[in-house]
Amino acid sequence: MKLFLEIITPTKVVLSEEVDELTIPTAEGEISVLPNHVNLLTKITPGEMIIRKGNKSDLFAVTGGFLEISNNKVSLLADYAIHADDIEIAKVEEAKERAQKAMKEKLTEDDFRVANAELAKSLLQLKVARKRKVRV
Repeated sequence: MKLFLEIITPTKVVLSEEVDELTIPTAEGEISVLPNHVNLLTKITPGEMIIRKGNKSDLFAVTGGFLEISNNKVSLLADYAIHADDIEIAKVEEAKERAQKAMKEKLTEDDFRVANAELAKSLLQLKVARKRKVRV
């Protein structure tokens, strides 16, 4: 038996396929989801998500959202999600530097929050991308 996983962000459907297992960070801690998991609705926290299909594992960076599990269907409504293979390290490094520079400037509280969120997103992507490079 498998799980049907759908990952949706505000801009696109990132993934829609059957998987064997999903490990994801939630507000209550990291959870692994296997077929016949109890129904659940939970908040996702920024971190790494691991999707297993057979002997293959895929890494994703997620920045938050909500996870719903019901009858072997898993729906992840994510603020942002990207596969490790799709992370362009050079672009992420540039975004990190821009965010760090912006945080050093005199910003409004809202601008600081945006820059801080961009920095956290960049650091997460770099962590996931580097882990992927090590595993390949």
